[in-house]
Amino acid sequence: MLLVSMTSGAVILMILGDNPPSAGAFCLSSYYKLASADQVVASHVGQATGRWWRIEICYSGTRGGNTEWLAYLQGLPSPQVLDYHFVICNGFGGEDGQILATQRWGNQQWVRSTQTGYPSDGTIRICLVADGRSACATDCQIKRVESLVDTLCKQLAIAPESVSYPGDMTAAQTR
Repeated sequence: MLLVSMTSGAVILMILGDNPPSAGAFCLSSYYKLASADQVVASHVGQATGRWWRIEICYSGTRGGNTEWLAYLQGLPSPQVLDYHFVICNGFGGEDGQILATQRWGNQQWVRSTQTGYPSDGTIRICLVADGRSACATDCQIKRVESLVDTLCKQLAIAPESVSYPGDMTAAQTR
């Protein structure tokens, strides 16, 4: 019986190849290949502690993508003008959990608010690549959001209660 189960498990793994199940358990090996949140947050511009006081997390409204793809879908000329500071990929367009810092973060520029459409001073915007309905955030994305938010809160003295999550995700889910 042991031989049959080991053989069937090996056959399944060979069939999957380098494409693990997307809804499977959280995989630490792929997590450790990604750059740490500290490395991604590091900017060439000095970060004034009082400049940032709020974090807003939202969904991209797409099933996959990265900064280039999101810019294309939004009809923008380049990813440099995305209204996000960070994009967290879901495995379709970038590695699952990969955190991409945009040029807006590198230049420490404010971005437009989702509610008003005007520049939102002091708000760091994080985009989770998912539509929030049929394609929800992956386990790896949730762990990476937690890591990024913790890093930003510590480095920039942002209060945890100043972090807003998408409607179906709460701070308790990221812990």
